[in-house]
Amino acid sequence: MVNCRGPVDGMPPVLRLALAYAPEPSRGHLLAFFALDARLAGIVRSSREPMLAQLRLAWWREQLCLEQLPVDAKDPLLAALQDWPAPRETLAALADGWEAMTGPAPLPASAYGQLAASRAAAMAALGSTQAECEAALRMGRNWALADIAAHLSDPRERETALKLAQEQDWRRAKLSRRLRPLAVMHGLAARAIRRDSPDLTMTPVAALLAIRIGLFGR
Repeated sequence: MVNCRGPVDGMPPVLRLALAYAPEPSRGHLLAFFALDARLAGIVRSSREPMLAQLRLAWWREQLCLEQLPVDAKDPLLAALQDWPAPRETLAALADGWEAMTGPAPLPASAYGQLAASRAAAMAALGSTQAECEAALRMGRNWALADIAAHLSDPRERETALKLAQEQDWRRAKLSRRLRPLAVMHGLAARAIRRDSPDLTMTPVAALLAIRIGLFGR
């Protein structure tokens, strides 16, 4: 697994803490996923025209569908993704999810649902059993919806995403150590949604909850 220390340093405290509870090599796999997710989000955020964002996302989609990823010494992310242990189509679909966010504002709930589903599917692909994959898919989608809502600046869009998150099944399920970070993220998102807010800021109370879930799984 290629060293992705840089992406770790740039991640929100919640993700950094959650990743600490994953064993290697799953920590490296999840780190590569979050680095890719952040890269695609940056494309959508920084592109002045939707068409430009769509073209750049299409490039990533095509690269991720290749049997052998091109290795660029200036971009360790591609090399890190080479070791992805599941079909890389689960990562390519992430580009489709972010492309749904390039539509005109206000975005519909379906756009948030598509992005959340693609993020969840990539994480769930790391599950070790069918039951765990199904639980991870639900919990990943829940976390993703809360995270999306937390990053929306348009009040109308934020309200739509928050309402969609509140409608989900937030029951916890115990995940294996390889997906323990997702359990931590889901627990913190559930706490925020119960408080009628998607705010995932790391507070002392949130940190204690994260530590408990990280140690015991739920």
